[in-house]
Amino acid sequence: MGESVIPLADLRYAAPVPVVPALLQAPTGQLHDRLGRPLRDLRISVTDRCNFRCGYCMPKAVFDRDYPFLPQSSLLSFEEITRLACVFAAHGVTKLRLTGGEPLLRKHIEALIAMLTALRSADGRPLDLTLTTNGSLLARKAAALKAAGLSRITVSLDALDDAVFRRMNDADFPVADVLAGIDAALACGLAPIKVNMVVQRGVNDHEIPSMARHFRGSGIVLRFIEYMDVGATNGWRMDQVVPSSQVLERLQALWPLEPLAASAPGETAERWRYRDGAGEIGLISSVTRAFCGDCNRARLSTEGKLFTCLFASRGHDLRALLRSGRSDLDIASALRPLWEQRSDRYSELRGSGAPAPGGERRIEMHYIGG
Repeated sequence: MGESVIPLADLRYAAPVPVVPALLQAPTGQLHDRLGRPLRDLRISVTDRCNFRCGYCMPKAVFDRDYPFLPQSSLLSFEEITRLACVFAAHGVTKLRLTGGEPLLRKHIEALIAMLTALRSADGRPLDLTLTTNGSLLARKAAALKAAGLSRITVSLDALDDAVFRRMNDADFPVADVLAGIDAALACGLAPIKVNMVVQRGVNDHEIPSMARHFRGSGIVLRFIEYMDVGATNGWRMDQVVPSSQVLERLQALWPLEPLAASAPGETAERWRYRDGAGEIGLISSVTRAFCGDCNRARLSTEGKLFTCLFASRGHDLRALLRSGRSDLDIASALRPLWEQRSDRYSELRGSGAPAPGGERRIEMHYIGG
């Protein structure tokens, strides 16, 4: 009687509960890790579920109808998410990104957005709030997201050719519906819009020119992402990676491009501008040109585990602190050493040939977002 039952899905990525120090310290808005990187960006996964089965993220052979997704009781409530986001903001976070899985599958996501828009950074400014979606529900949700206070959006789209896109999402979802969602987002003012294309050699790399041609001059920034070795289920191989340098070469052969300065410290994408003024593209080179050196991102999983690297194997259970009655100051004080002791640089180690931390199964993309 009275014993709590922990679902097996909750044990998939077991994590220790952070220690609350005896000496509590109020956040100052200035928190740096061992490599001098500030905490500025918090990515929040609001669901581990998705209605697509893209091979590089949630291959159907693994994530079938019997896969044990997290039960609703395990997920952080909107109030818990908002409370943690407030603590992170006090430590210096200025940007929040809602991810998944597919975040628009989370019921009443608009209510969470409205709660998060009320938060302020350590210096009193509104937080930069954005969301990444596969676009499948965007046409019907865009207006409500904007009304709730969402400022901008990123859409994942890996091909314009309908047959290629249906094969990649493995859910027989038509590309036209994603494009309609993008149009709806533009119409209601969810801008600037970014479109992310994960490029896999022999799968969709032939779509690079048509994707660029479609979004040139639209005001939408198309970003090409190298296929990454996140998790352990996507069968990643280096020979499927199309280096960003090759993507750039293909585009330069069609339209001259010139580099642009980063728009913010720690930005993941290298920016390039069409010389004819038709907009810009981005290149995210996490495999061939690691950007660990200025990574300022923390990630919060669906059930409240903090991960300090996309390629991590272990997290820290912040939900346990929330649900054990700890104060915001307790949680902020426990969070401080987690970031101060951070030294993650997986991609740099992988790229240099040095042994990267390993031996344990890394977290999956759907569980923590990109």
